[in-house]
Amino acid sequence: MSEPSHIADLVDVADLADPAPDDGRAGPALALIELSSIARGYPVADAMVKRAPVVLADCRPVSPGKFLVLVTGEVAAVDEAFRAGLEIGGDRVVDRLFLPQAHPLLGPAVRGAIPPAGVESLAAVETTTVAASILAADAAVKAAAVRIVEMQLGRGIGGKAFFTLSGPLAEIEAAVEAATGVIEPAVVVATEIVPAPHDDLIAKLPV
Repeated sequence: MSEPSHIADLVDVADLADPAPDDGRAGPALALIELSSIARGYPVADAMVKRAPVVLADCRPVSPGKFLVLVTGEVAAVDEAFRAGLEIGGDRVVDRLFLPQAHPLLGPAVRGAIPPAGVESLAAVETTTVAASILAADAAVKAAAVRIVEMQLGRGIGGKAFFTLSGPLAEIEAAVEAATGVIEPAVVVATEIVPAPHDDLIAKLPV
């Protein structure tokens, strides 16, 4: 079985906003490698940060028994680290993603550092893979005036991933259309839109 690949080359965005230390490595690119082996994840992460000056944004086991490595940085450095990770990962690589030009909201979202703001209409996009969710979220915030409210990647949800968006209803609808348009229909579990959500629901959101 050939391994899935979600690779996008999207342009006209600013530098990737990343709450990692400002040491000159944070930049507009993002790369993800997901492995079927938890043990293999550690040498993969080590190889990536040793090969090029990138930020190790995430490195952890995820359900169901897989391992996720995510790095950010300048395009050339992330590309080099990505190639090194794939080489070490070998046949244990089950999914991968390289975004040379990621939206500024994506870096904070994948790290869970999302600034608080009000909620107008709400949308949820659920996917079967982490890479698909990241790619879809990137497309959504590039296509419409929305913000990412929450992003959950793999942990505790059976290896699936999801993100929620907030914004005016028309923008939310455009964002969801863009999100589902860049990934394979088979990896979309569900999308839902809630116009003007109730205050009780908003209170439960991480906003």
